Amino acid sequence: MDFFHPRDKSTPSSTEINKPEPPSSPRRKIIVALTGATGSILGIQTIVSLRRLNIEIHLIISKWAEATIKYETDYTLANVRALADHVYNSNDMAAPIASGSFRVEGMIIVPCSVKTLASIASGICDDLISRAADVVLKERRRLVLAVRETPLSSIHLQNMMTVTQAGAVVFPPVPAFYIRPGNVGELVEHSVGRMLDLFGLDTAEFERWEGWKRE
Repeated sequence: MDFFHPRDKSTPSSTEINKPEPPSSPRRKIIVALTGATGSILGIQTIVSLRRLNIEIHLIISKWAEATIKYETDYTLANVRALADHVYNSNDMAAPIASGSFRVEGMIIVPCSVKTLASIASGICDDLISRAADVVLKERRRLVLAVRETPLSSIHLQNMMTVTQAGAVVFPPVPAFYIRPGNVGELVEHSVGRMLDLFGLDTAEFERWEGWKRE
């Protein structure tokens, strides 16, 4: 009599050997916009951090952001653009990110000028940055605005309230002195890390608060 002997499970069958690999998960996509406000290094560091996290970056640099990058940093525009996967002209209203059918995780505007803040608060889609932000809001996705201005007028505050009520997160890059920074770079990394926390991304490049350290 023949007896059935189960195949050794350590030996794969021909079906298992030829089984196609499951498709890899698509990369997460985030729109990054730089405006003309001071603090362009915050935007550049955001792009660098997202690149390290293998996030697909869709970049918009406004005309005045280009001028600020040249004035405040040693980066060339070509260097910054090369860090992104896709780069759009700020006047290109036909870009994929101008439509809600193009799926992205969200958008971060860093630094965000009060002019851009006002455009978003008013729903004036007069360039690709404000249009993309408007799309992110209407699609109920994450929009983070790193507003760079001080002191703030009642107009600024009202616009911040308006975009917050619409679902955006206003994140002024306030320096965290509790990390006892040794240089400006550490402050920049902390602000960028905290902003990307809002997308569920951990840069692992900054010190988190863990309570008072007692001797």
